[in-house]
Amino acid sequence: MPRLPALIRACCVALAMTGATLTQAAALDDAQALWASGKRDQAIQSAEAGLKATPDDPRLRFALGTMLLEQQQLERARTIFVGLTEDFPDLADPYNNLAVIHAARGEYEAARQSLTRALDLAPDHAQARENMGDVLMRLAQQSYERALKQALGDDTALKVKLQRVTAFNNAKVNPAR
Repeated sequence: MPRLPALIRACCVALAMTGATLTQAAALDDAQALWASGKRDQAIQSAEAGLKATPDDPRLRFALGTMLLEQQQLERARTIFVGLTEDFPDLADPYNNLAVIHAARGEYEAARQSLTRALDLAPDHAQARENMGDVLMRLAQQSYERALKQALGDDTALKVKLQRVTAFNNAKVNPAR
């Protein structure tokens, strides 16, 4: 009969863990529903409130970071994604989103490094692959610009390359619709 209290304790722990998981899921669902309905500020507040109850929930933290990123609150989003990379270093998505922030700031080498880490973790991560292509094009433009400043002699081919990559990058920023 002494096993019964241990079994009851184990059931109580399991129930408590299930309750925490349900609370986490509810907070995430509420925030995402608010976001989807266009109530952006309320969605962020809901996610922040949910994180007060479950501060280590990676899905809710990621969702909040993504919401902040989409609202152009880059520093707050960066803080969340950096924290996720520290607490969950095997997740690719926070590295990908950090790269987006770096690229938005013109920090293309830092973006490349974050994307390299994301792709090391998830080689088939399609968004990280696309972002890497975009970042490499920006780095190519910077490299051609520097080379042109230092060019000695005929720089015609270099100018053509720079024109092409610049045109591509400008078209990427301002897509015609």
